[in-house]
Amino acid sequence: MDDMLKDFVVEAMDLAVNVEEHLLRLERDPDNKETLNAVFRSFHTIKGGAGFMGLPALVAACHLTENLFDALRTGAAPVTPIAIEAALQASGFVADQLTELANGAAPESLPAMPEELEHILTNAIEGKGMDAPAPAAALVAEVAVAEVVEVVVAAPAAAVATASIDGLDWEGMYNAVVPEGNRVAAAPPVSVVAAAPAAVVAAPAAAAAAAKPVAKAWDGAERREERPEVRHAAPVKEDSIRVDAVKLDALLEVAGESVQAANQAAVLLERLLQFKFEGQAATLMATLAETLERASRYSTELQRATLATRMQPVGRLFQKFPRLVRELAKDLGKDVELTIEGAETEVDRVVVDSLYDPLVHMLRNSLDHGVESPEARLAAGKPAKSYISLKAWQEANSVMIVLQDDGKGMDPAFLRSKAQQKGLISENAQLSNDECFQLVFLPGFSTKEVASSVSGRGVGMDVVKTAVEKNRGAIHIESALGKGTKFAIRLPIELSIVPTMLVSTSGAALALPMAVVQRVVELPETFMEVGGAPVLKDQGRPLPVRSLAGSLGYESCSERVGIVVAAPQPYILAVEAVDGTADLVIKPMTAITVEGITGTARSAEGELVLVVGLSFLMDGCRGSVRLAA
Repeated sequence: MDDMLKDFVVEAMDLAVNVEEHLLRLERDPDNKETLNAVFRSFHTIKGGAGFMGLPALVAACHLTENLFDALRTGAAPVTPIAIEAALQASGFVADQLTELANGAAPESLPAMPEELEHILTNAIEGKGMDAPAPAAALVAEVAVAEVVEVVVAAPAAAVATASIDGLDWEGMYNAVVPEGNRVAAAPPVSVVAAAPAAVVAAPAAAAAAAKPVAKAWDGAERREERPEVRHAAPVKEDSIRVDAVKLDALLEVAGESVQAANQAAVLLERLLQFKFEGQAATLMATLAETLERASRYSTELQRATLATRMQPVGRLFQKFPRLVRELAKDLGKDVELTIEGAETEVDRVVVDSLYDPLVHMLRNSLDHGVESPEARLAAGKPAKSYISLKAWQEANSVMIVLQDDGKGMDPAFLRSKAQQKGLISENAQLSNDECFQLVFLPGFSTKEVASSVSGRGVGMDVVKTAVEKNRGAIHIESALGKGTKFAIRLPIELSIVPTMLVSTSGAALALPMAVVQRVVELPETFMEVGGAPVLKDQGRPLPVRSLAGSLGYESCSERVGIVVAAPQPYILAVEAVDGTADLVIKPMTAITVEGITGTARSAEGELVLVVGLSFLMDGCRGSVRLAA
């Protein structure tokens, strides 16, 4: 793919995603003229670039959709569900074509616009409460549309390129903000052929003659002469550039290593300063200390700047879900509204990219298992419409993503029974409610007897937990019968560089993510016991005490320092010593798998440090529910 086509695909995909968001907003607020104009401009801009790149199927689809929205925004037709559905299908076709291009498909290999899409768009254009045209008029309009599309596709590259030099419909925007009496008649756009068939009925010759100057209308030279300010607005796009993600990853790797090298140099300098230097040597040591301090400061700033380039708002991920929920709810016969909050929350791009599949699985399960049908909700005294909320926010060094519904909730006893029936846990397993909720993450677990196209095969939620833990995160479930279910995902803001607390136990150097560390307490020699387990009062509440060495399978040792862990079920983690805090560059473990350990790092002294997993700590220093032997 050449650079021009690549740039077009990237920008057009951004526009296509925004189009779906605008269409769903328009479905809720049909009178929103600003949204109507935004959709019209997006399709118009994509059409201009597609014509320049020689993509006739995209041009044809965008042109018909542009016709539709020209009729909607000028008031020639009302916004109806048919119009929204037609536009969504057109948006999906455009997105599919752009995805194929992004995956390396040649422009000439792309399929033509499906007849079904052309049919639904034509019906939407002609069936909006307008009088049906006579057969002759319809024929003339059809011929005129065909000629217009042909001219647009065949137009010279330079002519098509200028069609969307600014991508703005100035007359439409002016009419959207001034009183009705002051509006001006917009210059006849290409879409006037389909939006106002009465004007085309005049004569086939007139329609053909009107189609010929289309190439001139796409030229844009006169508009630039009349509106010189447009030329000054175009360079704004140069404020940002696109960088290959591989280059960013390499840059972050170098930045992290430079920080580690600076930290090691600082430790070595501190050891050198223990010796006595005199004369010129003392002067050189002072200069070296100042230079290393400056190098350390700059390397830290480089690290922060590099991390900032990798951060992306989760809204880029969330904006794909409203249409998914809308269509799936329609297929299931349920009335569901999705609300999104915190879309501006930023997180590492790797996390954003890897969370799409898990969130899709969670939404599908919530729609299929969680929320009830309108009839069942009314019978239970609930509103017929169900609500699913998707929220994100920053909390300390973590990002919280919460998916919550107001459905029927989960029954712990039923979950335990299902797991026993499938042989996933032993018959004598004694599980708490939280442990029963964790059963849904077991491979092969499902509460459905028959698998459907939505769920029931017992793989979806297993994928969720695997993906979250792969990103060194943790997931927790809360549920109440008749009230709904909440899935809370906690993820580190950055994946490569993590703030940690350094501890040691049984001779091993370990690092705990600071995201779950509340404070450090001193442990007594003897503990109170509840049910045979040690307990210590912290700020007036009794918390269980768990040994880090015992949880990881190390030899027992004297652990006299406790770390209060902020888990769903708070507890105190006993360690031998706390050695300080550090921002570590984490290297994932790929060759071997050790329960409780997610990666390795190098301390400032150059020693190997094992990083304890966030999910392991959140689950109370134990793995997920054991499978039956």
